[in-house]
Amino acid sequence: MQHQSYPATRLRRSRSSAWSRALHAETVLTPADLIWPLFITAGESEEPISTLPGVSRWSVAQIVDRAKEAKAAGISCIALFPNTPANLRSADGKEALNPDNLMCQATRAIKDAVPDIGILTDVALDPYTAHGHDGIVDGAGYVLNDATVDVLVQQALNQARAGADVIAPSDMMDGRIGAIRAALEAEGHHNVQIMSYAAKYASAFYGPFRDAVGAAGLLKGDKKSYQMDPANAEEALREVAMDLAEGADSVMVKPGLPYLDIIARVKAQFHVPVFAYQVSGEYAMIEAAVAAGAGDRDKLVLETLMSFKRAGCSGVLTYHALHAARLMNG
Repeated sequence: MQHQSYPATRLRRSRSSAWSRALHAETVLTPADLIWPLFITAGESEEPISTLPGVSRWSVAQIVDRAKEAKAAGISCIALFPNTPANLRSADGKEALNPDNLMCQATRAIKDAVPDIGILTDVALDPYTAHGHDGIVDGAGYVLNDATVDVLVQQALNQARAGADVIAPSDMMDGRIGAIRAALEAEGHHNVQIMSYAAKYASAFYGPFRDAVGAAGLLKGDKKSYQMDPANAEEALREVAMDLAEGADSVMVKPGLPYLDIIARVKAQFHVPVFAYQVSGEYAMIEAAVAAGAGDRDKLVLETLMSFKRAGCSGVLTYHALHAARLMNG
């Protein structure tokens, strides 16, 4: 039995041609919505990452070239992650405070060459610790919250001094947003933003990233005592509320596709800029599907990115950023 409004109402009318579909689109995806994560190496040449097909670590000089590519493609911001040499890793992650570490070198070089692209820098100790955890651990291997926050504050200041535009704490320590914001203000970094990894889950999707930053094999145990339980959603809202109250300018949900419900709930409740990180495991799954002949890369990439925007994201961190931007640019 047909609905009484049929055929006066035919929802397929607006889908019948490309121009009409474009006119009626509720969600728009552009290159400016993308943040491109990039990995820095101390070496001088490109280092392909086997678990992330098509992704490499780059020298500081090569990172500048990638920033130029991003700017030319219309990408608003790049995110930097260092692969710290093993001999510079330590229990206390002190290399994070070195003003000439890989992160700071790359930040300064990019700002000199491409001053009008945004630079987002990761604040956490896992790329710098010998044990692979995001903070300072005690004798039992437990990550100490307040001692870690003290170091994260200094790490954030180090990055801001180098020219970072957005400080992105990914450590999930309690209270770190307020402490970092206060320190940035006290030192005059009033316009340095904080994008908080507010709802970062203890996920199985991070494996290739840990390879990329050289932390794979170092980690003893897991990160469940500080990253969120995938079973919890209400807790994510509490985390977001706390970080916003402490001074976060925007918040992130990580991973992406398995947590679209969290993204939508955060946006609906707080009406603030929300970002998603389409993490390494998500990228790797798309590439594996393409390699197996089970999907079209271009279509998979654009559809998944659109899903983040539709769920309420202001932007997305994705390793497919340059590829997606070039697709959108035609």
